[in-house]
Amino acid sequence: MAEPQNHSERCSCCNTNCVERPLRRLFEGLGCSVAACPWPFVLLPLLLSGGLGAGFIFLPQRQSNDIEQQFTPTDGPAKADRDFVQQYFPTNYSQGFSATRLPTEGAYAALIAVALDGRSVLDPEAWEEVLKLNAAVTDSDYERLCARNATDGDCSSPNPLLPCPANATAPAPQNITYPGMEASFLGTALGGVSTDAGGRVVSARALKLMYYLQEDGPEAAESQRWLERFLQDFPSKLADMKFTAIQVTYFTSLSRQQEFEGNTKSVIPLFSITYFLTITFSIVSCLRLSCVRNNVWLACCGVLSAGFAVLSTFGLLLFCGVPFVITVANAPFLILGVGVDDMFIMIAAWEQSLRRKEKSNVKSLLAETYSEAALSVTITTLTDVLAFFIGTWTSFPSVQSFCLYTGTAFVFCYIYTMTFFGAILVLNHKREQGNRHWLTCMRVGGGEGQTESCLYNACCIGNCSGHSPQLESEHPMSIFFKKYYGPFFTSKWIKPLVVLLYVAYLAGSIYGCTLIREGIDLRNLASDNSYVGPFYDDNEEYFSEYGPRVMVVITESVDYWNETVRLGIENCTQELEAISYVDKNLSESWLRVYTDFSLDLNNKTLFLDNLDKMFHFIPSFKWDINRTQDEIKASRFFIQTVNVTSAVDEKNLLHELRETARQCSVPLLVYHPAFIYYDQYLVIVQNTIQNIVVAAGAMLIVSLLLIPSPLCCLWVTFAIASVIVGVAGFMTFWSVNLDSISMINLVICIGFSVDFSAHISYAFVSSGESSANRRAIEALSLLGYPVLQGAVSTILGVVVLAAAKTYIFRTFFKIMFLVILFGALHGLVFIPVFLTFFGSFGRSLRSIEPSDSSLHNSKFENKELGKINAGGNFYPSHYRNNKDCP
Repeated sequence: MAEPQNHSERCSCCNTNCVERPLRRLFEGLGCSVAACPWPFVLLPLLLSGGLGAGFIFLPQRQSNDIEQQFTPTDGPAKADRDFVQQYFPTNYSQGFSATRLPTEGAYAALIAVALDGRSVLDPEAWEEVLKLNAAVTDSDYERLCARNATDGDCSSPNPLLPCPANATAPAPQNITYPGMEASFLGTALGGVSTDAGGRVVSARALKLMYYLQEDGPEAAESQRWLERFLQDFPSKLADMKFTAIQVTYFTSLSRQQEFEGNTKSVIPLFSITYFLTITFSIVSCLRLSCVRNNVWLACCGVLSAGFAVLSTFGLLLFCGVPFVITVANAPFLILGVGVDDMFIMIAAWEQSLRRKEKSNVKSLLAETYSEAALSVTITTLTDVLAFFIGTWTSFPSVQSFCLYTGTAFVFCYIYTMTFFGAILVLNHKREQGNRHWLTCMRVGGGEGQTESCLYNACCIGNCSGHSPQLESEHPMSIFFKKYYGPFFTSKWIKPLVVLLYVAYLAGSIYGCTLIREGIDLRNLASDNSYVGPFYDDNEEYFSEYGPRVMVVITESVDYWNETVRLGIENCTQELEAISYVDKNLSESWLRVYTDFSLDLNNKTLFLDNLDKMFHFIPSFKWDINRTQDEIKASRFFIQTVNVTSAVDEKNLLHELRETARQCSVPLLVYHPAFIYYDQYLVIVQNTIQNIVVAAGAMLIVSLLLIPSPLCCLWVTFAIASVIVGVAGFMTFWSVNLDSISMINLVICIGFSVDFSAHISYAFVSSGESSANRRAIEALSLLGYPVLQGAVSTILGVVVLAAAKTYIFRTFFKIMFLVILFGALHGLVFIPVFLTFFGSFGRSLRSIEPSDSSLHNSKFENKELGKINAGGNFYPSHYRNNKDCP
């Protein structure tokens, strides 16, 4: 093969190391600087993290856990629709109240009474307890703050079936027609209903009571305080009443938000457990049977380095005004696992340098350590940081905050690993060179001629054998991967089984992807033991037949007195009523009533003047028309939805309503407060795919630039796609929806896929063995244990979240577990086996003959390619003849 004549020609070769080599020299220089003067690199990160950590004083101000703001799309159409409704149909509680006409959920307390033992809530005994329950809620403060009817000024009835206050002990009404009774709609007031052939109620299992309060004017703050007192006092009141015929669950307009905000506090105790597990694992991994060469302090400082990164990041971003959302509380668990992974890389590279270099020349040692380990840390950090920063492009503020905090923390973790931890390596090496005890730093004996016990020698001399500490032999796990694991998976009988296993994995993943459920269930924002859960369960079981009562708004001024316009409005109404999710018999339209009420509809003056006559009989219609003296600026009517029982139904309902309204000849919008949350269905898949595609493309570019093997980059791309499909598919089987929480983890999936796949494939294509099977075995012997150890360290960082009582944190654990499991499965099983089928490509790197002498004794000529590191990452070994820094 002809030598390339210049640098540009070498860049065009298969060995794409044009970026790698300058970076390697840069890291060597950094290693020399750290080794020459380590104390500034120890103290400056400490001072920086301490200074930035002062930003935590802003935490109370930066907390932003508003559910609507954080878990719904920033530019959701329903938010703009709500603004329009609030502008043209403002709520004025002094003029009366109608729950269906509220542009928001309102301020309320809700109770569901369910009859026990299969009885009806309308039975005398159960009804008596319902009246007692109602009396317990409607105290004097409630009577003062309640939302009032326009007709009589009394508090709006919590249920149409309840008697008026003057007849508070009346028996349950009889001959009830369901779902309508005169002017009252009972579909959302009475649940679990059985009717006879004539539609009259025979029995009902549940009854819902809705206590609405005023939320405008000076009473708004008092209403909120009343609701807070209700949540504090009602559980004890309920227990004192000792009901025997009904079971009661409760909820308020504050409940979801309060429970959500309490989730952060519930996860704080798990931090200490995580740090204990991580420190223990790190110490065990770094433990040596030598009181001199024991790396306990290295393990502890590696964990501290990750902790400093969290402190610095959170303090800096809090100081800069970045909102702190509950999803950000997941970040420290992830950062800790990744930080420990980087620590293992540095320690392993350092020990490899000790085996090859003169121990007294610490500059040369650290320069070689940085030249080998820093590039690997750079690649994995860069891919992870890119994945997170690309995740900030999403429409969900909760995802934006998490990705910004975590991506920035990865940067700090990288900086502190390259500075603080590198300096700790130097200081620890000086201690070892002085033969000082790892704990007391006192000099220990040389051990010659000692005949003491192994325990005495290890504790007091520095080595179990009583001789000078020696470098340890090859790790038993590396021997296991070389002699047993590798040959087993490369045997001709096992490889077909691995292929079948992958086919089954892929088929299961694709099938799972077809079952993905979209959107976040609002009940999951509360903890498992919250009172919110039982209320949602009862509401879903007994009151799911009838869905939101949707507001249909004519958004522009049209000539209602024009028969053609009225006909167009009626046609639009009928088209909306023709949707399968709408019951056409339960619509409410002022224009239909007015058409029957007025005789002359084609005269503008009479049309406008006669509206007041209709308002006299039906006052609530006055709130449905925004009129001036000579025009109607906007008006609205209502349609009743039915059988909206799942996220799929909610998505389809919203899409069909908006599409039908868009095609209407009259300008319409459809709105309900629940649509604010339904909007997530319109963007969640689009945002997820966008982030994954962009991030995967960025990963590929980074891999091509920093990993000098195009074939390796192809396997990285394959692993990214395969792991993402697997995680997306199998999370469905683990009851995880595709929502803003799981979208975060799918973005994480990309970075970790690179971590696991790049190392094994690059070790394979760089191997000097003659056959594909032997190259796979060598790659596994060098990297099998590090990949496994890196996976374990990351899992330990998040495993305590499995015990969390909150969906958000458990979901984070579930998907991280799937990411690490499938990533390790690809790195340790699938990719090594698949590579043996493409073994001929592995010679591509060895066919290159570098032209400049600086590459001699490099990874292309050395048999010991890709030295072991203990963090699941691969760093190609560059051996140099010179002992000094470049």
